Amino acid sequence: MDDWEIARTYTLKPIEEIAAKLGIPEDALESFGKYKAKIATEDAYDPEQRGRLIMVTAMSPTPAGEGKTLTTIGLSDALSSLGKRTAAALREPSLGPVFGMKGGATGGGRAQVMPREEINLHFTGDMHAVTSAHNLLAAMVDNRLHFDGACGLLDSRRVTWKRVLDMDDRVLREIVVGIGGPLRGLARETGVDITAASEVMAILCLSRDLADLKERLGNILIGYSPDNEMVFARQIKAHGAMAALLKDAIKPNLVQTLEGTPVLIHGGPFANIAHGTNSVIATRRALQTADYVVTETGFGSDLGAEKFFDIVVRTGHIPPPDACVLVATVRALKYHGGVKRDEFGTENLEALEKGFVNLQKHMDNLKAFGVPFVVAVNRFAADTDLEVGRVKELCAAQSVRVAESRVWAEGGRGGQELAQEVLRALEEDEHRFAFAYPTDVPLLDKIEAVAKKIYGASAVAMEGKIRRRIRRLEKRGFGDLPVCIAKTQYSLSDDAELLGRPEDFTLIVTDAAVSSGAGFVVVYCGDIMTMPGLPKVPSAERIDVTEDGEITGLS
Repeated sequence: MDDWEIARTYTLKPIEEIAAKLGIPEDALESFGKYKAKIATEDAYDPEQRGRLIMVTAMSPTPAGEGKTLTTIGLSDALSSLGKRTAAALREPSLGPVFGMKGGATGGGRAQVMPREEINLHFTGDMHAVTSAHNLLAAMVDNRLHFDGACGLLDSRRVTWKRVLDMDDRVLREIVVGIGGPLRGLARETGVDITAASEVMAILCLSRDLADLKERLGNILIGYSPDNEMVFARQIKAHGAMAALLKDAIKPNLVQTLEGTPVLIHGGPFANIAHGTNSVIATRRALQTADYVVTETGFGSDLGAEKFFDIVVRTGHIPPPDACVLVATVRALKYHGGVKRDEFGTENLEALEKGFVNLQKHMDNLKAFGVPFVVAVNRFAADTDLEVGRVKELCAAQSVRVAESRVWAEGGRGGQELAQEVLRALEEDEHRFAFAYPTDVPLLDKIEAVAKKIYGASAVAMEGKIRRRIRRLEKRGFGDLPVCIAKTQYSLSDDAELLGRPEDFTLIVTDAAVSSGAGFVVVYCGDIMTMPGLPKVPSAERIDVTEDGEITGLS
């Protein structure tokens, strides 16, 4: 059966019943139908009385993905089946990947969150609210240029704020606006990013409450004046209206797994071009109401996990994870050993062993951060017992905890081996968390620390103009911010074709900009794009709706 057919064999519980599992009363819910709701009120967060946080990351993925969301859902169900009061905290899907390469983003098999079609598409409207708030600011910027002219508050040549769209659309990466005469505004070059890369999305996910959100929105840098002075959103009085558009979007969303485990899904920044974690509001709420909270960070330990540690934890809103799960797959190991995607189903121990160096580097990264972890071997139908057994042997040789995960086929029951190993890691293994770098060193040193410690680079290179741009950011007061490095997810390096564990490579920095409202400096590397394009055969081609209104083709 496909995911849709499997989901139909389960009976969903009313959302009020799911909320009751976390002690959330009905009057704290704003329901969107029977099976999803926003949590309207927030309990005071007490860091001394909280659940234990488990973060799920992965090795460098194949283009098909390795099942982090699936593992997060399945592990949550497994912990619940063991009698643990558990909640999951996930990001919201973006329409770009849903209709592009990835398809759906709600798990699969017997480890899914529901209602899957609604979550994958418009859900509760949070993505649209972020898009609207972002583009309101863009409209107010161009309105100011129209009425003030090129020599007003903003220099039209130094506007840094673009527009966003929640869709993969490569032709919009660079555009010209305002052409056609004075009634159409001031002509200038700009571009469009995907909503998941929006600074407004990052702000939504890093804010602890509405007041914090509004202050951060006001701190967004939108460009520079003719005198080269910084201009912020608050100076054109945009942040109040932006916050008004986000007043409901800031409330976390509550749904459920197929097995009835509560799931908070909120916010959706990408991990290759943003910080890649669901909102701190959702995670805090889950930690306050559950004994175990399983959350996911995007892509590998070099991206989502590093940013979770060095950006999200630094906010002070949530603690470092008490333990991590590092998802590995036989097919990803073979991919990093040189096997092509259409040959994943053929047993190949030699390629698996060759590609193990990639997983080993991700294990080294988690050891460097000092957090206990378990390698989860996410089993696919084509994997052989010899291949899975060999992965376990290789991990055991590194004195690393490892467990097979069969949650796609068996749901929570198939994740109990993993859950038991995670519980043992929580109780028995040393926790000595450490950041990758301190905040009081120059930005260039922070970039170098991540490049060398986490990616394995031997050096960092950039043009002189980029180096000068970074130093100007320091002079303008942004030197104490963490760095958010945007690079490909398919390699530890900035080159998607360098698989395995690249060595003696140079990380190429191509640009840098400050997200002053979010509170980090974005460092662009290699050929990374903030507006993806659709693949040759996009998932949109197989998605359809029947005459009865049933959506098909979401995987």
